[in-house]
Amino acid sequence: MEVREYENRPVLIIDDELDAETARGRALRDLVEELVDLDLEVIQALSYEDGASIIRSDASISCVLLDYNLAPLKLLKKVRERNKRIPVFLIAEKLEVKDIPTEVVEQINGYSWLMEDTPDFIAGRIEESVKEYISELLPPFFKELVEYTYEYKYAWHTPGHMGGIAFRKSPAGRYFYDFFGENTLRSDLSVSVPELGSLLEHSGVVGEAESQAAKAFGADQTYFVTNGTSTANKIVFHGTVTPGDVVVADRNCHKSVMHAIIMTGAIPVYFIPTRNKYGIIGPIHNKEFKPSVIRKKIKESPLIKDKKAKPRLAVVTNSTYDGLCYHVGEIKQMLKGQVENIHFDEAWYAYAAFHPMYTGRFGMHEQKNNSQLPNVFATQSTHKCLAAFSQASMVHVKSGKERVDPERFNEAYMMHTSTSPQYGIIASLDVAARMMEEGNGKVLVDEAIEEAVMFRKKMVQISKSMRKKKGAKAWWFPVWQPDTAGAKQFDAMPDEKLRENPDYWTLKPGKKWHGFGDLSKEHVLLDPIKVTILMPGVTEKGMGSWGIPAGIVSRFLRNEGIVAEKTGHYSFLMLFTIGGTRGKSGTLLSKLFKFKELYDSNAPLEEVFPDLVKENPGAYAGMKLQQLCKKMHDYLKKVKITEIVQDVYAKMPEQSMTPAESYKRLVRGKVKKVSVKQLNNKVSAAMVVPYPPGIPVIMPGEKFTSKTKKIMDYLGICEDFDNAFPGFENEVHGVMIEPEDGKNKYYVYCIA
Repeated sequence: MEVREYENRPVLIIDDELDAETARGRALRDLVEELVDLDLEVIQALSYEDGASIIRSDASISCVLLDYNLAPLKLLKKVRERNKRIPVFLIAEKLEVKDIPTEVVEQINGYSWLMEDTPDFIAGRIEESVKEYISELLPPFFKELVEYTYEYKYAWHTPGHMGGIAFRKSPAGRYFYDFFGENTLRSDLSVSVPELGSLLEHSGVVGEAESQAAKAFGADQTYFVTNGTSTANKIVFHGTVTPGDVVVADRNCHKSVMHAIIMTGAIPVYFIPTRNKYGIIGPIHNKEFKPSVIRKKIKESPLIKDKKAKPRLAVVTNSTYDGLCYHVGEIKQMLKGQVENIHFDEAWYAYAAFHPMYTGRFGMHEQKNNSQLPNVFATQSTHKCLAAFSQASMVHVKSGKERVDPERFNEAYMMHTSTSPQYGIIASLDVAARMMEEGNGKVLVDEAIEEAVMFRKKMVQISKSMRKKKGAKAWWFPVWQPDTAGAKQFDAMPDEKLRENPDYWTLKPGKKWHGFGDLSKEHVLLDPIKVTILMPGVTEKGMGSWGIPAGIVSRFLRNEGIVAEKTGHYSFLMLFTIGGTRGKSGTLLSKLFKFKELYDSNAPLEEVFPDLVKENPGAYAGMKLQQLCKKMHDYLKKVKITEIVQDVYAKMPEQSMTPAESYKRLVRGKVKKVSVKQLNNKVSAAMVVPYPPGIPVIMPGEKFTSKTKKIMDYLGICEDFDNAFPGFENEVHGVMIEPEDGKNKYYVYCIA
């Protein structure tokens, strides 16, 4: 790469004599001048602590010069755990070489003799090392994209904005150009550029990038997907399933799985997950994977004619939306011989391969007898919890007994992939994989776990402190997690133990805190970085006499600039990802304290939610915060919401026709709108998905009956709640909302 590519890649010098009026100090300053003359920025640190802080916080450093007298081994370990490739030079006196430990020598790139070599010579060596480092730093596709972009060639191919030039020809376009910048637009290229390879054929630097990603994630093959994991899921289905094939799908699946079932014409039966009283989405019990249970599901399905049919595909959501991770090895063994392919939807779990906390709990985990197991596919939203552009996803493949033919599978890939993919998304996937290589991923995930553990412990400590000061009347927000870790209280455990030992996060059979009953011993792990904050008002025993619904707290936090990932009736989920900072959780704590102060002082709603009152004066004018919380809690308690969110998923609806047949009738208009109060004995033409929890209560082709009355009751409760509490409406996909007699009514498309 040209010099311009490392002008902003600084050199870090750590030496306590940089400012000293000594021969060594003057030599160091002469070296700094030479480096600056070579257009290399120099960052200076006078102490071990300062240097360690810079190494931790500044990933742009391109070379480190380290004073041998400032704890070199300790600093080297910090450098190397974050970056195996960066050049490191030891600043040492010649007579000290014999005293340098071997473990230090093994981790450095060279020595600098300040009092013998000239500053010009030392600076030249550093410049060459930086050039070599930068040239090897970038992963293959992104490197080629950068180099091509900087060649400033005239383009005679698409896209039509020609590197951004077209945008500059209108006022609105010029604003767009200035906002996104020249590099973004110049690197938005066409498939007509042969240097960048082919995403559809997995050739050239694209193919090289996918191969390197496969190695990083533990896959046999990896495919870059530029339209999200919804598309990745459909690719897996079309690569494994044909019309009439049986699939066993997690009822806790993303709606894209149901779309794939419709598109392929598959016949589904379902793994049934659990719920607890908080409304938290629980795991599939391991008994659901037993051969006898799966055969029973197939036998009882009215849609499957061949009762001995072997499912082509099993789909499991891992981790669940609330951070529950399965023992994948156990599931693979239980499904061995039962299904030909297993698909782990790991949209929120792309980091699992890079930290020992999740060993054995992700789809691409290597097993000794892998060749005798089903083929395994893992689809991951790289953009969700790693560092990549939105829509950047991957499909990982590990072949089992029936090997996956890459050429045949690629036909399914091409069916869903644009012939004009966005190259910036591809580059971000390339970089995301490189960021996790060579142990760097472990460091990044470790920091996310560390921050989450600190927050979890602080929440427990705050709760204890409040109870100590105010006794039984004190309240705070509990966190859904084990109350003990081994023999100690959770908050008394050393941080490093909670960061490193998965045993502390494993859901033990029959423990009251998780509420999922008798799970097998190692079946499920709670991911520490996915933190579910509970509300006062619900315990393992049920609903209390007072409470604070989560929707109210979540709305307050949103107004304060903090957006929860998922909000239930009495819980909300916060994510601690590799992109977090140490100040982030402190801000959340301060806003929770602020809400508590407003609640305890019974602040007027005009102060807490001025927009809500302004938009709905008839419902909220003159009301105070405690009144709103009590009114909403009393309503939810009256309708027994904690029981109904469990019951609504407890029984499977009757299958009346395949999802594909139901969709065909929907497209052809052979459906009618039916009020949720009149759904009994109707066949749904839509997938109805309430948020929370974002899981379908009924699938296309399934029938509303008296046996599943709780589903109709739940939809009726959602409709009534929306009218009683405007501004806090439920989000229910598959439902049409129409105004009628001054109220909003719910309707569902049903088969005519």
